[in-house]
Parts: sequence; structure tokens; C-alpha cells
Amino acid sequence: MKNFEFSQLKPKVQEFLNNEIPLYINGEYQKASSNASFEVLDPSTGKQIATASEANETDVNLAVQAARNAFDNGEWTQMPAQERSNILYEFARLLKAHREELAELESIDSGKVYETALADDIDGTIQQFEYYAGFATQISGKTTQISNDLVAYTLHEPIGVVGQIIPWNFPLLMASWKLGAALAVGCTIVIKPAMETPLSLLYAAQLFKEAGFPDGVVNIVPGPGRTVGEALTNHTDVDKLAFTGSTAVGTGVMKNAAEQIKNVTLELGGKSPAIVLDDADLEETIEGVYNGTMYNHGQNCSACTRVYVQRNVYEDVIEKLKQRASEVQVGPSMDPNSDMGPLISERQQQRVLDYIDKGKEEGAKLLCGGNKVHDAGYYVEPTIFVDVEDDMTIAREEIFGPVMVVFVFDEVDEVINRANDSEYGLASSVWTQNIKNGHYISNKLKAGTVWINTVGQELETMPFGGYKQSGIGREMGGEYGIQSYTEVKSVMINID
Repeated sequence: MKNFEFSQLKPKVQEFLNNEIPLYINGEYQKASSNASFEVLDPSTGKQIATASEANETDVNLAVQAARNAFDNGEWTQMPAQERSNILYEFARLLKAHREELAELESIDSGKVYETALADDIDGTIQQFEYYAGFATQISGKTTQISNDLVAYTLHEPIGVVGQIIPWNFPLLMASWKLGAALAVGCTIVIKPAMETPLSLLYAAQLFKEAGFPDGVVNIVPGPGRTVGEALTNHTDVDKLAFTGSTAVGTGVMKNAAEQIKNVTLELGGKSPAIVLDDADLEETIEGVYNGTMYNHGQNCSACTRVYVQRNVYEDVIEKLKQRASEVQVGPSMDPNSDMGPLISERQQQRVLDYIDKGKEEGAKLLCGGNKVHDAGYYVEPTIFVDVEDDMTIAREEIFGPVMVVFVFDEVDEVINRANDSEYGLASSVWTQNIKNGHYISNKLKAGTVWINTVGQELETMPFGGYKQSGIGREMGGEYGIQSYTEVKSVMINID
């Protein structure tokens, strides 16, 4: 196990981390109004890597005021779509030029293995902005010829100032899901990154400025949910809220939005199923099912952590999953030998260990893993439970860690009912060589995304969101993502 040395980071990253990292409001870096700050930790070691300014309600008010002025009186909203598109493309180009610096920050800030941060998070962010840069010129309404004397058409207008709250599991990528669509249509933004992982977005702030975004269009205010989150979600000058995080916190966001009848998009929790039929290609399936749970150390709202395996192949599958888990090297995020990094925090590590203890107490069999590893940092082994009953705590609650629970089933309709027996409905995967069965099951599953013979693919061209308590609305997917950031206006003209 080898932790990184500060001197090994790229010079621009070292320079960025050497001083207190300020807020970004109205086109400028600035310290918090209270001069408060907080420590940013490396989950691989538990040690401080940076100090960041901590926003409060006053800073939120300043950011919202800047965003409101930029929307009501600035050039961004009235700018021709092609110009907005050009600025978004330029921002994507700058992200690409800084991709390695951003990946280093994402890795040491969130615990992601560096190569994953680079290829998935940073390159995925670039793709999002490139996609919505192109889509900015494709936003259109409809024209209806009512009669010779009456013409009617619709306009899709930007909704206004948007408050966005980003989680810690995919910091810059989740920001791009929200920012891309909102900026493409002409909205202005106040965005709150998680306090655990503010670095990549705050680094990108300088690139917003360099790309040509007018002052006040994007504002970044890290701080506690109880102050910054509350101030943002309750602010009367914020026209829309977009939140990604837990269902419990999302419920509070929705309540605050309801007080003002405010538009809201929520991307919340999940307890997603993977269904393995007995005709599945097992080599492909084992890799897919394993990664479907363990990707990003299981800190993934769409992780398929409930694995249902048809009886004929059950023993073979669990043995192969155990073998796959044993091959994983758990270690520091910047160590090139690491396959899996740490969890985000000591609190999250303890939460996962408590769920593992609960599973054992309730009678599930621990197939492998289950332990904290390494003296420093927040590591937990890949963990697999078998002999799990549907009503056990580990079968029903979102753990948000590297914990898989495996069930056996006999009939297709039986497993569909069991898979749907959840308060969540974010995603699911089906593994079969019989596409007719796969199609049948996908039609019956109550989930916003169904993967067949694949898992975890979240494409900018496809909408993402959940059923039930997994959320409201959709992100990405071109017009699906655009819709939540626009108001539709009907215009009728008497030309007689």
C-alpha cells in the first residue's frame, strides 16, 4: 500500500491546494463573509489535504443576487443560442486541457482510484458539456396553424435562477449532469458541492471564467446543508431546485420547495436488483454483477446490490463472485496497484460496518469480506452475503458501500415481484441470453433504468431518474434534461 506524496501531484494542483480555496461568486473567487473555513480530508489517509472557505446564509444571498442579476439584466439569457453553445464548447475544451489535474483532485478528495476518476468522472464530465453545447442550438417549440387568421406556437424559456445541490460520490460528474442542461437553455446557477468533495468544482471555477461565462452565471458555495442547503432551498429568488442525495434529505428539499410551489428535480436513493437467469453467459455476468455492486466502492445510488440468481446456477455464481472479490486490491486512490479505494469518510465506513454486523445478527451468511482494512483511511473489504431473506435489513435499506446481498429464485414472475418489492425504483439489471425474457422482465420492472446484459451505463443521450422514492424528474437525455429547466409558453396571434 502506497500513499501519494504531495510533491507527486501536478504543479497546478499543488498551487491550488497550498492556499485556502475560496468561494466563487459573481465571476470572482472570494473568501466567505464570515471568514469561516473547513478542512478537506483525503479518505485514503484521513489527513487534511486542503482548507476551503465555508459559505453561510449571507454568501448564499450574495450568490443568488448575482445569479438573479445575471438572469434578469445580463447577456446570458438573451444571448443567441449559438454563442452559448460556443462558450459551453470552450469550457469542455478547457476541462480537457486540465483533465489530469481534475482527476488528481477528484481522486484524493473522494477516494476514487485515479484511473477511474480520469476515465469515468472527468471524461464523462467533458462529454456532458460537449453534448449540451451541441444541444443548446436544438431547443425549439411547436407551431400550430389553427386557421388562416390565427397562428399559435410554443416557446421554451429558461426557468430562471437554479439552486443545485451535488453529492460527494461523483462530485464533478453530477455537477455536469445538472449544469449542462441548465446552462444550455440560459439559466443561471447557484451550486452547492458537498463539503467532503468541493475541490474539483472549485478548481473548475477558473475555467468558467476563462471560457467566457458572464459574471454571475455560475456561483459555487460549499457549506453545511443545515445552513447553505437550507438557505438555498428556501430562497425566494431561486426559481428551481435540483438535488442529488439521500431520500431523507431529498424529502426536506421537496418540503421547502412546496412552501413556494417551486419546481424541483430529485435524484435520490436506490436498492437496485440484478436478476441472473440460468441461461446467462456466466463469465460476462459475474464481471457485470460484481461491478454493478462494487463500482465506486458501492457508493453509487444505482448500484445493483440485490442479486437474484436462478437456482440452477446459484452455487456456481456465488463461488465465482467470491473468487472475483478475492482478486481485488483495496488501497489508496493514487496507488496504481489499487483496484478499490476507501469510502468517503469515517462516518460512512462505520455506517457500512454497522450494516454488516446487522446482516450477521439477522442470520445472513457472510460469504466473504466484512472487515475494515488498513490502519489509516476509511477502507472496507468487498463484502458478499448469501442465505439472505427478503425482509432482512441488508436486503431492504440502502447501505452505500461495497456490500452485495445474494438471493436464490425459481420462476421469472416470482423474481419480478421480489425485485419490485422495494420503496426504491432507480435502476436494475437483467442477465440472460434469451432476449425475449429480458424484454419481458424489463417491461415489468418498476425502475427508471433497466440494463440487459450490461450494467452502469449512464449515457448523456439517455434520461436518468427513478420511480417511487428514488426521485422526481429526469436528468440528461437531451430534451428530457432540458425540460426541467424550461417553462413552456403558449403564444397565439390573431393576424386578421
